[in-house]
Amino acid sequence: MTPMVKTQIYLRDEELEALHDVAERSGRSVAELVREAVRRVWLRPDTQGPVALWDGPPAHTSVEHDHIYDEP
Repeated sequence: MTPMVKTQIYLRDEELEALHDVAERSGRSVAELVREAVRRVWLRPDTQGPVALWDGPPAHTSVEHDHIYDEP
């Protein structure tokens, strides 16, 4: 098991209740869900390779894919 440090966070009542609901439905602990969220959102490894070229919010939707050919 990986060594861990206990910490505390403050959540609003509705956030904690929702987190407990998800934990119960998924069969996982609240702590496990919080650790996963931290890893996914804040500790993501930097992307490398050609996929990184498209990292970030999309500039246009897929229905606008050929708008560059529209005449002014």
